[in-house]
This record gives sequence, structure tokens and C-alpha cells, in this order.
Amino acid sequence: MKTVTIATRKSQLALWQAYYVRDRLQECHQHLNIELLEIVSEGDKTLDVPLSQVGGKGLFLKELENSLITGKADIAVHSMKDVTVTLPEGLTIAAICPREDPRDAFVSNHYESINQLPAGAVVGSCSLRRRCQILAAFPHLEVRNLRGNVNTRLGRLDSGDYDALVLAAAGLKRLEFESRIRQCLDVGISLPAVGQGAVGIECRENDEEMINLLQPLIDEEASLRVEAERAANRRLGGGCHVPVAVFAEIDANLMRVRGLVGELDGSRILRAEASGVPGEAVILGQDVANQLIEQGAQKILDSVYAG
Repeated sequence: MKTVTIATRKSQLALWQAYYVRDRLQECHQHLNIELLEIVSEGDKTLDVPLSQVGGKGLFLKELENSLITGKADIAVHSMKDVTVTLPEGLTIAAICPREDPRDAFVSNHYESINQLPAGAVVGSCSLRRRCQILAAFPHLEVRNLRGNVNTRLGRLDSGDYDALVLAAAGLKRLEFESRIRQCLDVGISLPAVGQGAVGIECRENDEEMINLLQPLIDEEASLRVEAERAANRRLGGGCHVPVAVFAEIDANLMRVRGLVGELDGSRILRAEASGVPGEAVILGQDVANQLIEQGAQKILDSVYAG
């Protein structure tokens, strides 16, 4: 019996994703023995500093990817929004699973929607992408940095430190906190992060047996949408924790890709979009990025990196 070792972070959401992949693999290949290798990442240890100041979301991947490189694990399971656009040499994203709701969710104990928040209300988020869009649409609000897992963030809300939170709807739904969602934000208000809601499986690119075992887990539409989003992000410089949003949708045989880059204070938001056939996912993503660069996106991003 072949044993497959899955590398995962120890957070509740990461474990949900790892168990999901384990169960799907077991359904498709009953001869497998599947084990989990739980790892505490650097990103999980450094919770008192904004991600943008300590290396971005790549901190959540490094130890997991090292376990693949050293052979301690066969696959690593990630939230695709945390995956850097450039992977370590020898590794590949072999499968992207069906995508959960990619939207951002408004969570509050006292307000039914983000529109109801009064002037000076404090919204918790560690995302520069969310920050710039919230402040652009609702300049009367205050956005404060808030890191930690979903339970930690909800606890800070419940203790009164924040008036509201904006979190990924996918994570709340997967952890059975859907009842905490007051409002799923329209993508016109908060365009989602690259890959948000999608689970990706990484392995060694020369491990043909593992790549073949993962084939039944691939969702074609989710793969194309994430491919377009990541192509745009790569063209924009590839940062994971920058005020960048890219979102691709497929309706019938038409793909629509929307992207934005924003000033951190929301004073300026650059927007672009492109449409075409899903088979041109990479080209469409690059087109959106090129439009944003022509509008001056690089200057905004350079100032964020420098800061």
C-alpha cells in the first residue's frame, strides 16, 4: 500500500483543506494510505507584525515547500491566495480543486451591512487589498490591522476591539461560521484576492505518479480562473500582500477578468478588465495587468514595497 504524506499548516482552516484533499484522494484511490504532516509556519509564529512588513504571505509556504524538497512530504495543500506566483525550482501546483465562494464577507455583531457602519467605526483586516477598497468606498471608516486565524479574529470582534471584520467568505463557510456573515460584499465594492476560495495542491514536478493521482481532483473552471488571476499578478510583480485584486469569472464560453491596484488610503484606485475565451486565461490576465501598469500601477506598488 502506497503512503502519501500531506504537508499542512496547523491552523483550523489549513487542516480543513488538508482533510478535504485527503478524503478526495481516498475516494479516488482506495489503495492509498494517507498521512498528515502538520507544520507551524513562520507566518503563524509572527502574528504581531503586518504581513507586508515581514515578507508577505510566502511566510506561510516556506516550511511546507521545504518538506516537499527534502522528501518529508509528497504534497502540500495551500490556499491559492497565499501561494507566491514564483514557486521554488522543482515544485509545481499539480491541482486546483473546486472553488468555494471567492467573495469577501462582512462580519459584525451590531450592523447588518458595511453601509450601516457610522463614521469612525473600526474595521479589522490584515489585507492591504481590502483596506484600500474599503477606504475608497467608505472613507469615513477606520481600518486597523488584524492578524491571526479565523477564531482569533472573531474573538477580537466579540470582545469589542472592532466594530466589524472583513474576512474571506470561503474560510467562514468551510469552518461552519457562515451564520456570522452579515453580508457578502459585491465584487464591485471589494474585488477578491488572486486565488481566493481555491485550494491548490503542490508537489515535486518530477513526481509523475503523484501528479497522475491528483488528476481526478482538478476542477477545470477553477484552474482557468486562478490561472488568469495569477498571470495578472505575476505581470504586476508577484507580491502576495499588496493592494492588488484580480478576479476572473467564466459565463458560458466567456471569461471576464477584472483587476485593480489601489493607494493604501483608498485615495486612488486603478481598474482594468478584459474578456475573451477561457483558453486565453493567461493572455487575458496579462492584458489586465498591462492596462493597470499603463495607468501607473507600478508607481503605487513600488511605494508599498519601499514602505
